[in-house]
Amino acid sequence: MSSGPDIEETQTLQIPTRGRMERLVDHMKKDWQLYVLLLPTLIWLLVFLYKPMYGLQIAFKDYSIFRGVAASPWIGFEHFETLFNSEGFMRALRNTIAISFWSLLIGFPMPIFLALMFNEILHRKFKSTAQTIVYLPHFISSVIIAGIVITAFSPGAGIVNTVMGWFGLDPIYFLTKPEWFRPIFIGTTIWQEAGFQSIVFLAAIAGVSPTLYESAVVDGASRWQMMWKITIPSILPTIIIMLIIRIGNMLEVSFEMIILLYQPSTYETADVVNTFIYRQGLQNGQYDFAAAAGLFNAVVAFVLVIGANTIAKRFSRTSLW
Repeated sequence: MSSGPDIEETQTLQIPTRGRMERLVDHMKKDWQLYVLLLPTLIWLLVFLYKPMYGLQIAFKDYSIFRGVAASPWIGFEHFETLFNSEGFMRALRNTIAISFWSLLIGFPMPIFLALMFNEILHRKFKSTAQTIVYLPHFISSVIIAGIVITAFSPGAGIVNTVMGWFGLDPIYFLTKPEWFRPIFIGTTIWQEAGFQSIVFLAAIAGVSPTLYESAVVDGASRWQMMWKITIPSILPTIIIMLIIRIGNMLEVSFEMIILLYQPSTYETADVVNTFIYRQGLQNGQYDFAAAAGLFNAVVAFVLVIGANTIAKRFSRTSLW
């Protein structure tokens, strides 16, 4: 007798689920072309992003390439204990945080500033020319950018030391000085990426209703006042979303550019988590130890995204989810 209500409740709970599945199947039959277009991306995600996660277990194993992932013995958190006791890793972590912090503080507002300035340019030809100039570095290979930086700051024929010589200053080999690496690296990445990143904010500005500006003109507002009272508040949700994404990528410092610019004499301020993983994993063959460092990097990035999204949701109505 007691099983009757349970059966009825189970059937009641299953009906909505079956209805949702039927609706999903109907949508897939109706818009099957869109799902076919989506299929290559899903396959790519599964093969190149989710399938490699199987190898993360080597961070908890004494991995041997001859035994393979499955046959290597488990050692628990031993690699993580070694990692946190490693002065090299802690130095790389400190450098990563320092470079990311200053890049965020200086580099994040720069695309917003460029987008606002481009929006205020009324001369169409000058505007397109200026945009082309600031977008161009993004499309230049990092190897070429690094070559330009190395040449510009070289003590012999570099333009920086040449200008310093005009004022009677001695030449400096900037890229061998630990104290100069961070300013040069941060300035280079801002120059390379700020223009291209401003496209997102320009698109957000283009979506602002023109009637708001027309009403402001009727009220006698200046261009400066319209920027502060209309443009910036209107693109604030986009700014918050981009900030959350940027915070989530704080530990993902430009690996290629650092590899091309740093050297042992600047490890003190230039070595970051990604270059540490590169040396330990590929150069020293410590794949399990490098995997532990990479997993720690990913977990911290995940926590940063969750934290930034939670704070944004609490203090504003904009968040990623």
